[in-house]
Amino acid sequence: MSPPTAVRARRVPDAAELADLGRASGLDAVGVTVAEPFTSTRRHLERRKAQGLHGGMAFTYRQPARSSDPSRALPDARALVVGARSYLRTAPPAPGTDDGRAVGAVARYAWTDYYGELRAALTVVAQRLRDEGWRTRVLADDNALVDREAARRAGLGWYGKNANLLLPGQGSWFVLGSIVTDAPLVPAGAGGSDPVPDGCGSCTRCLDGCPTGAIVEPGVVDARRCLAWLLQMEGPFPREHRAALGDRIYGCDDCQEVCPPNRRTARHSLPEAGGEVEAEVDLLGMLGTTDEELLARHGRWYVARRQARYLRRNALVVLGNVGDPGRPEVVEAVRTALADDDPLVRGHAVWAARRMGRADLVMPDDDDPFVREELAAPVEVRS
Repeated sequence: MSPPTAVRARRVPDAAELADLGRASGLDAVGVTVAEPFTSTRRHLERRKAQGLHGGMAFTYRQPARSSDPSRALPDARALVVGARSYLRTAPPAPGTDDGRAVGAVARYAWTDYYGELRAALTVVAQRLRDEGWRTRVLADDNALVDREAARRAGLGWYGKNANLLLPGQGSWFVLGSIVTDAPLVPAGAGGSDPVPDGCGSCTRCLDGCPTGAIVEPGVVDARRCLAWLLQMEGPFPREHRAALGDRIYGCDDCQEVCPPNRRTARHSLPEAGGEVEAEVDLLGMLGTTDEELLARHGRWYVARRQARYLRRNALVVLGNVGDPGRPEVVEAVRTALADDDPLVRGHAVWAARRMGRADLVMPDDDDPFVREELAAPVEVRS
């Protein structure tokens, strides 16, 4: 009989070792914490969902019991390795302001695939754990875990009044993600398990600076007013917030732009944009392409039900806010949308035409109830 094969003991990597590997792989901050359930976070999610503040948003609101418990993502989870990657970059040079293009602004976090870069860095760290025999799961921009709470618990930062996580001395321009593992890691790294003290003090600039008043109290956002969410939700874009949308075609950075820690960080350490970035989008290009091309071009964005009609809806609202009503190509794009088979597109084209002072383009005899509502609703013409 042959002797039994020796089983190699699994080594538990040191948290500092994992943090060094994470930073070498592209992370800006790394922390390690325990994988216990986020009990207070679950209560907050359930209460705000009951109050309607989620505005129909699923994401971590869909199943609070799941998104607040790391063991739902990985049975027998014992630790979280949490990483942050900065997306603060300067915009590429503008093509010129005299070409008359109608463009929509893209929020900084969506200029390129920063989450892809974050996942790649986390995957390197996860592989180190797997090499030692431990199980892992990488979660980033995933409804399986509330990443901001994981980062707070890991000592990366504190909750700002705009509900974003701020890193000391660096602000909130970060995407966040976690590795859930069954390795019994000792909390350490950016701040260990000790919470970072609040750094907002009496400042309320994010509350005051939100264009729709969506931050209803410190740390509480009403998604029904949040422009970033309204651009992603199903159905018509709420009329009462269309003018406030301005030129935003995806996301909204206002509560971060006015934040003093973010402004200080941008002044002192703003690197040049690397690689291909998309800080703005040609609205007429969006409206003048096929559904398949439109979804392929903006596949990184969250699009409700992956239906191009919602991208067209958003483009028409922004075009109504920024388009030049005297330019033939703008008029032609609106005419085409007014004849679209989809009443959601036609209705928003009605608003765009009237917003630009071109009610002469609109035919008043549409049979669809939504389009008739748009025809009857008051619209403030741009000055």
